[in-house]
Amino acid sequence: MSYRVGVDIGGTFTDIVFTGEDGNVTAMKIASTPDDYSRAVLDGIMATIARLGISPSEVSEIGHGFTIATNAILEGKGAKTALITTKGFRDVLEFRRNRVPRLYDLYYEKPAALVPRNLRYEVTERVNSGGEVIIPLAIDDVNHVIDMLLKENVQSVAICLLHSYVNGDHERTISDVILKRAPNLVQTLSSDLLPIIKEYERTSSTVINSYIRPVVERYLARLTDGLAERGIKTPVGVMQSNGGLSTPATASLRPAFCIESGPAAGVIGAFHLAKHGNFGDVITLDMGGTTAKATIIEKNTVLKSQEYEVGAGLNVGHRLLRGAGHIVSVPAIDIAEVGAGGGSIARVDDAGSLRVGPQSAGADPGPACYSRNGQDAAVTDANALLGYINPAALLGGDFTLNVELAAKAIRKHVAEPLGLSDVEAAYGIHSLANSNMSRALKAVSSERGRDPRRFSLFAFGGGGPVHAIGLAEMLGMKKVIVPPHSGVFSALGLLFPEVEHHLVRTSLMTIDENAGPKFAALLAALQAEGDAVLAAEGFDQAQRELEAFVDVKYEGQGTGLTVPLQVVADQAQVLSALEKRFEEEHETTFGHVAQAKRQIVAVRVIARGLSRRSRMPAHLGQNAATGAAGRKRKAYFGKTHGWIETPILSRSDVKAKAAPGPLLIEEYDTTTVVPPGWTASLGDVGSIILMKT
Repeated sequence: MSYRVGVDIGGTFTDIVFTGEDGNVTAMKIASTPDDYSRAVLDGIMATIARLGISPSEVSEIGHGFTIATNAILEGKGAKTALITTKGFRDVLEFRRNRVPRLYDLYYEKPAALVPRNLRYEVTERVNSGGEVIIPLAIDDVNHVIDMLLKENVQSVAICLLHSYVNGDHERTISDVILKRAPNLVQTLSSDLLPIIKEYERTSSTVINSYIRPVVERYLARLTDGLAERGIKTPVGVMQSNGGLSTPATASLRPAFCIESGPAAGVIGAFHLAKHGNFGDVITLDMGGTTAKATIIEKNTVLKSQEYEVGAGLNVGHRLLRGAGHIVSVPAIDIAEVGAGGGSIARVDDAGSLRVGPQSAGADPGPACYSRNGQDAAVTDANALLGYINPAALLGGDFTLNVELAAKAIRKHVAEPLGLSDVEAAYGIHSLANSNMSRALKAVSSERGRDPRRFSLFAFGGGGPVHAIGLAEMLGMKKVIVPPHSGVFSALGLLFPEVEHHLVRTSLMTIDENAGPKFAALLAALQAEGDAVLAAEGFDQAQRELEAFVDVKYEGQGTGLTVPLQVVADQAQVLSALEKRFEEEHETTFGHVAQAKRQIVAVRVIARGLSRRSRMPAHLGQNAATGAAGRKRKAYFGKTHGWIETPILSRSDVKAKAAPGPLLIEEYDTTTVVPPGWTASLGDVGSIILMKT
């Protein structure tokens, strides 16, 4: 039997899932190894192979998501990087967008540029917006810059010249000279990576790619070499932020496309399960140890963005609050993130108000109940004290919690300062964590013109099923879906995506009677390029899928919307259909339609390499049950219900017929909390369906 493997690296745990041809899933959590993340991956894979009693040669495919790139940026551990740009533009990284994310935050400090000013070099050259050379490239300047790069022992260089998105000849000339004089210097050209308009966004993205590229290259080389040494010679698919897979070679060249690979995997898993189970439109909730993330899946489409921020601390999803981090203008699943997770610290501020997060206890020492000398009260401590989590059954009993230490920390830091009982304080922490997480759900729904009440909540991550119903009630949602293996669901989601390549070209044109031929030529060129890339990777014609999108705005607008290009019978009506689709999306997003002229900003093509058979199994087997029918535990459900002796079930105990709450459904990696007024039943693909009565 062959096995497909998903591996998701987190800051605390590395999650590994093996899925056989029969659909049975074997899951494992292993402590991450920050000194060399590949070590935990390799150890976990080999341990699971031993547990299953199979040969390494039976592993047929590996899907991989990681936080290597994100950690390098957040911890300042990327390569020593330089920037080469047009004379007069070395400070673009400092000017940024001339916007502060929080208007009245008097203490806001913008993040330091990833390339310090002394490593930002200028060369004499100039190309105008039409691609015409105004000032030739001064080769003497280029050689002088290379002298400085060698003197400073720079490891990686970003080359980003003005208007190179229409004419990248000068960038390629600089690259050729560097290749001759400093062949070991890693290079990223903006005209290759991201040929789009907007100078700061293109520069920032190119710099980030250069900064993390050596780090990601080294990691992927260690991983692939380590797999080969252990007899695993199967292809590795690296998850991208956009929800598609790439090869390790492509990911090493373009790591900026993989920064949010871990969160994207969970969303793609939710997309496939929601589609397979006919769950309709859903809002996803991924609650881990430090953050909670949300996105929206509507009309069988994952909400995506053409840019996002990294290093901003928190991304609450609202475009008016952005500007605190480094911009990455590459396609990504549009995920809103807040600092609320199992490790989020609860405290009373100077004004006497309870606060939860964004500070986190992390994995070490972690919440007080971890018994690792942690002194702070965290959300996990509150959940343990409230009886939601079995202190002796986490990870199949391999990990235990000390409820007495949890109570002690909550009493000291929250209950006594506020004059509350330990239980009241714990319930307050739990409820405030829900309130914080609701910001992420609102950011992807109501703030984008969507009513959350018409969506189901799709909850996963170690803490998602614990908090899901409380969040659903806050937003008026009546249905919650808890997928199988929800605690390792991002790793499971790595088994579903297809290979994807995202291509883009900027071309400003007003939509009128003269735009048709120019638009058609640009679209045809991008489609031909995407088709050629897939052919080179070995995909037959029947396995190649091309999807086109267009960035459209009103004349005078600074930014626009990305809308899908519809297939119409009459090609002469393509642009008319595009205008209509743009108006519909503008009305949905902003609540109005203007009478101004429409402009095309860029054309995008997604080239997908499809598998020969479905990547979504009809059945997903479960881990061994950790609960037992007939057992009960006291759990607290607020002042209305108080403490209730609550039945404990395993997922296998949940049947198609709805069972009324209260219930605690325990699994290897999480617990689903079902309060009174809700029911639990078993749905398609082994999902638990929670409904409000």
